[in-house]
Amino acid sequence: MLNTKMIGNRIAEARKNKNISQAQLAQFLFISPQAVGKWERGESSPDIITFNRLSEILDVDLNYFSENFQSADDETASKTPVNSTSHSEQTAEEVGTHQRQVRINLTAVNLQESDFAGVVLHKGKFKASPLCGADFAGADLTGSSFEVSNAREANFDGANVTDCIFSITDLTDASFRKSVLVRTDFNKSSLPGTKFTDVKLTDVKLTMIDLRKTIFENCIFNGVDFKYSDLRGMRFDGHTFIDVQFDKSALNDVSFTGATLRNVSFRLPFSVTNKSYRAFKTVCFDGAMMDKLTYAGLKGLWVVDLSKVIVI
Repeated sequence: MLNTKMIGNRIAEARKNKNISQAQLAQFLFISPQAVGKWERGESSPDIITFNRLSEILDVDLNYFSENFQSADDETASKTPVNSTSHSEQTAEEVGTHQRQVRINLTAVNLQESDFAGVVLHKGKFKASPLCGADFAGADLTGSSFEVSNAREANFDGANVTDCIFSITDLTDASFRKSVLVRTDFNKSSLPGTKFTDVKLTDVKLTMIDLRKTIFENCIFNGVDFKYSDLRGMRFDGHTFIDVQFDKSALNDVSFTGATLRNVSFRLPFSVTNKSYRAFKTVCFDGAMMDKLTYAGLKGLWVVDLSKVIVI
């Protein structure tokens, strides 16, 4: 039987060593602060999946929550101080011929409104970190990861986010104006009000994202994969799509008026069902220009009105 009192004490100790409030921890775990309070009072206990996420957020070994866990330094539950990186995370990487950059771990650090404009940070880790209003303008963030973080209103204008991962991250009202997005992975993140302006998205993945309130202005989509995403009501008028896949994404009332589509594939959310066809029938391609393969694929779906399409 679990010793809920001991587990609660361990959670509280590690949380305090990370300088995280109960409310912040609850936000990172997408639960209520009351649930965290019950854990710490020993009234209930997390499930195994939540234990795994706790160990990542609090930067402790999973065995830390076991009664048999012994630490060489019991008063320090966290493996890493708040504003430093562990030896294992500080693996040097050569950058250029005479420079190196230490791999920085910014896990569970309060970085709201922090100034990172113009910094060079390759393979940085922002995990369970409050980043509201942080300024990354012009920064080189190649290979960095943003996981379970709150980056509302963050500024990524002109930033290089090549090979970056945004997983379960709140990017509400963030800005990516003239950013470099190559192989960038947006996964299960929140993007309402997020603005992509004058951007070429290359080999970008958008998986399980609600994009209905995301703003794309003057964008080129090259090799982009929209997978299990919600695009209902989106207007892609005048945009360019090359080698793009819409894979089981909701496309009700989407407009591609005047858009250019080359080698674009549409895979319906529900295979061969009336519901799927009725939804796709609402997509508008008036004035769109498309290559013969894209046109043939759409024509094979029967329900789409291609009477005003220009085949190139």
